[in-house]
Amino acid sequence: MSSAHTWSIAKDQNLVSIPSEKDNHPSTEYPSPTNEFYMEHAQKLQEVRSVLKERLHTKFNTVSDCHNNLYELALGFRLLRQEGYYVSADVFNNLKDTEGKLQEKLSEDIKGLMGLYEASQLCIKGEDILEEIGNFSSQLLNAWNTHNDHSQARIVRNTLGHPHHKSLARFMAKSFLSDFQGTDGWVNVFRELAKMDFNVVKSIHQKEMLQVSKWWKDLGLAKELKFARNQPLKWYMWPLAVLPDPSLSEQRVELTKPISIVYIIDDIFDVHGTLDELTLFTEAVNSSKVYNDHGWNPMESLRKAWACLCNAFLVEAKWFADGHVPKADEYLKNGVISSGVHVVLVHVFFLLGHGITKRNVDIVDDFPEIISSVAKILRLWDDLGSAKVNLKKHKKNDL
Repeated sequence: MSSAHTWSIAKDQNLVSIPSEKDNHPSTEYPSPTNEFYMEHAQKLQEVRSVLKERLHTKFNTVSDCHNNLYELALGFRLLRQEGYYVSADVFNNLKDTEGKLQEKLSEDIKGLMGLYEASQLCIKGEDILEEIGNFSSQLLNAWNTHNDHSQARIVRNTLGHPHHKSLARFMAKSFLSDFQGTDGWVNVFRELAKMDFNVVKSIHQKEMLQVSKWWKDLGLAKELKFARNQPLKWYMWPLAVLPDPSLSEQRVELTKPISIVYIIDDIFDVHGTLDELTLFTEAVNSSKVYNDHGWNPMESLRKAWACLCNAFLVEAKWFADGHVPKADEYLKNGVISSGVHVVLVHVFFLLGHGITKRNVDIVDDFPEIISSVAKILRLWDDLGSAKVNLKKHKKNDL
């Protein structure tokens, strides 16, 4: 399959005509860039991003009406921060009463509370007001939801469970389309365009899943290593999240392969190999050589990354064999490596092929903080999930 796709819309389709709100006839008038629907949904569709940012920045800082509309204030703040503009959270201090508490009248504006909750997700350490409005809006929205059971309640639940900043747009597209309703001409145009985009991209992903399934079946590891996980489509979800651009089809398929091997090696270390066998395996990975007869070769970086991963797995295997319980710092230092994030992102770096220089390769090889921080988040998040599952099992056994 080609790694690039070009999609066009025929001129006889309604999507190329902009309906007028007055008579529904095609019009060349464009809506005001300050319209809240236009701002939010244009960004989600990744259209006219540079214009959107500039207009938003101007609007947020110069139009006083924005600060009299709770939803518009929160939306403007969120979109600007998402696009890299620093906007002071102090604007939300205006929502407090004379006693320094958030005004009670805010509880009457459900849409505004949803906007506040979304904005609070972009909180930076030390921004107490954003933490305060996050807790405030969350409590009120949860309370409101317990007494309502209609389409608006579903939207509120989606907002609380999957805030935009902490969700993946492609994974939320279906629910977004269900909630994306309105009579505004531009809203309907965007909705139709989004539906087309959703169906086209879904078709691409389905073809990729077929390729991944065929590769995994042909590899034969599922038959040879019956103790290991057999979840190729689950592993494909990682590249789908890391490389969402529809044109990166080939890269998603290729990235699924090393991710699959990370899981298989993890299972070998966790449930199958003896300590002696695991030690020999790790030594073999560490001693492997890459012959470089034709200039610089990325395989050396990949070899180092895989060696580091196996070394980290071996450390954990020795801890288990010796009954050693590591201290938190010791565990986390090794855990960021055993998470497999470094291996995966090294593969991403070379698959994309952007800015590959000796200097950049050295930076990636040295496990920079931008990678180790991601690995730390994943390790702690994964362990938290495992702890919750184990706690539920213990409670069930106690009963």
